[in-house]
Amino acid sequence: MSTQKGSPTKEDLQNFKEEIVHQFHVISEGVIDQVKQVAEGVANVNEKLDRRFNELKAEIDNKTQPIAQAVLELSGKVAGLDSRVVVLDGRVAALDDKVVALDGKVDKIHQELKTEIQGTRQEVLAAVKFSYAELDRRITTLEKEFLELKHRVEKIENRSIS
Repeated sequence: MSTQKGSPTKEDLQNFKEEIVHQFHVISEGVIDQVKQVAEGVANVNEKLDRRFNELKAEIDNKTQPIAQAVLELSGKVAGLDSRVVVLDGRVAALDDKVVALDGKVDKIHQELKTEIQGTRQEVLAAVKFSYAELDRRITTLEKEFLELKHRVEKIENRSIS
């Protein structure tokens, strides 16, 4: 630029403009270089993150694979146990029905035996009463006969003495 103190000339303005554009290009090239460096850094960080992510994913997969396998095995075992439980439930229900039926039969037999025992008891009591009465009659007869014999023996003894 010229050092005159008047109004700038067109050439001065053109030079000023070119200098500003030049400075802008210099600064923008620096900014572009820095942006490229930042982009490369970001790309490097992305690569490192991707690598680390893949490593962690592989490590997690390696550690969770046995767990997943165990869960599948346990799931199969649980399914097997569930089917066995269903079968056992059916058997228990069938046994329950049989127990109820047997309980009814036992109750019926118990009632029949109770009735039969009661009847037999009545018969035995009647027989005992009859036997008691018969024995009492016999004893009474024997006592009378004994007294008669005793009386006769005394008479005979009294005759023999006299």
